Amino acid sequence: MDELPSWLEPLLDAETMRGIDRWAISERGVPGLELMESAGAAVTRAAERMAPDGPVAILCGKGNNGGDGLVVARMLRDSGREVDVICVAPPEQLTGDARTNLERLPGPAPLDLDGVPWPEHDERPAASSGGAGSQPQWPRELLGAHALVIDALLGTGFQGEPRDEVARAIAALDGADPPVLSVDVPSAVDASTGEVAAAAVRATATVTFHAAKPGLWINPGKAHAGAVEVVDIGIPRGAPAEGAIGLISEALLAELPERGRGSTKFSSGHVLLAGGSRGLTGAPTMAARASMRAGAGYVTACVPASLQPIVASSGVPELMTRALEEDPPQSGSIGERACEEVLEAAQRGGALALGPGLGRSEPAVAFARRLALAAPLPTVIDADGLNAHAGHLHELAGRSAATVLTPHAGELGRLLSCDSGEIEAHRLQHVREAAARSGAVVALKGDDTLVASPDGRVAVSPGAAPGLATAGTGDVLTGVVAALLATGLDAFTATAGAVLLHVLAGRLAARRGGSPEGVIASDVIEALPAVRTVRAAGRGRGRDGGGGNG
Repeated sequence: MDELPSWLEPLLDAETMRGIDRWAISERGVPGLELMESAGAAVTRAAERMAPDGPVAILCGKGNNGGDGLVVARMLRDSGREVDVICVAPPEQLTGDARTNLERLPGPAPLDLDGVPWPEHDERPAASSGGAGSQPQWPRELLGAHALVIDALLGTGFQGEPRDEVARAIAALDGADPPVLSVDVPSAVDASTGEVAAAAVRATATVTFHAAKPGLWINPGKAHAGAVEVVDIGIPRGAPAEGAIGLISEALLAELPERGRGSTKFSSGHVLLAGGSRGLTGAPTMAARASMRAGAGYVTACVPASLQPIVASSGVPELMTRALEEDPPQSGSIGERACEEVLEAAQRGGALALGPGLGRSEPAVAFARRLALAAPLPTVIDADGLNAHAGHLHELAGRSAATVLTPHAGELGRLLSCDSGEIEAHRLQHVREAAARSGAVVALKGDDTLVASPDGRVAVSPGAAPGLATAGTGDVLTGVVAALLATGLDAFTATAGAVLLHVLAGRLAARRGGSPEGVIASDVIEALPAVRTVRAAGRGRGRDGGGGNG
């Protein structure tokens, strides 16, 4: 596997983070207690910002995540704050650094989930022992009396489904009134994949240590993380941090080709677009316009012959069109024999965008499959171009040129023969599977759009562009990918670059219009030129907001 490019900010999985902790402690001599102290101090600062006044509840597990929570409790109590420490396991079960921080804790003893001090816990009658079925509302009532709840139950190493008192604590947090601050990762979110096997904490904010984790940026985990803050806890430089997943940064803008004084429409790149059907002429037109606004020197839209006048008169005079044979005649559906006409046009070079508005008639499906296999150009396949390959994904591995697929969850489900719910629950797993089977770069769309290379690398979109959650923005992304492919960029860089431009344009369109709700796909297209500018260095690494791609 190739190294991650410099424009990806590494997202470190649980195994990598365990290795970094071991390296810092064993090889660089940084005491574990010192790392825990620094982590607790960072969470304390975040807690004070979120709730400057009022009582705080800290839910602690029995591992190092709970130890971090105990540091926070001590620091807040030392500053005069009222703090309830709620442990889901008997405090005597804590070991190592977590045990040391329990012994350092001043003030009242930790409580159980029923609000009873642990020293008194075993003296109660069995009927009131606080089991999962006992007094189910009491933990929520206990938490509701606080200005802030800190989730220090489960750390980055957790996988699977929470049980017993941990599950009860998470259930109590669901719908609780106070804001929730999670330590390192929201409890029960898989830090390495973003998967959530059952209920998981939905945090208002998450403070994570040393580097962000994939599960904080990949859904469904991303939806649980809230605003993410990455903090330095004193791990020395040079930590072994090889990873395969990274967050797309605006440094990528510097990698995108720019027109110079000697540029021509030919050197700027030719995009050939094949699609359209009766009632769906808007899709190829928007993809074509997006290619132009993203930098393509010229664009040719190959559409059904009877629809050519509609596309040619769509208000884009710069767009060239080519009429394709229909099957049946005058049906508005591209026929399989039209493949030869597109291949002839492809002799000019550039890149091909296949699928926007294509439709699902049998001749159109045959056209899409035949053209995808025969086209000698780098090709982005979207919409019904993807649907045409349901059950035939592996065939794309035989293509001679680079391939990019841009499915949403439903389309990827059809390609992999599973339902969209399965895709959404395991987004990282399935986008990698699709890339491996097809030999293509696959962009699984969403607020966390995942760009997977066949070699296993994954680029994650920063998202936070809710204006993109509208019809037609998927066609816009297709056009931008095609424009960047036409410049000669490799498929992974071109696709990640298109995703970034798409997100930045979606944000800008929302600002221009006053709100995300009024954004339409054409607004995103018109915003594309303005977001090609490389941004100043030093932007924050946090995030807020959300949204999706159409």
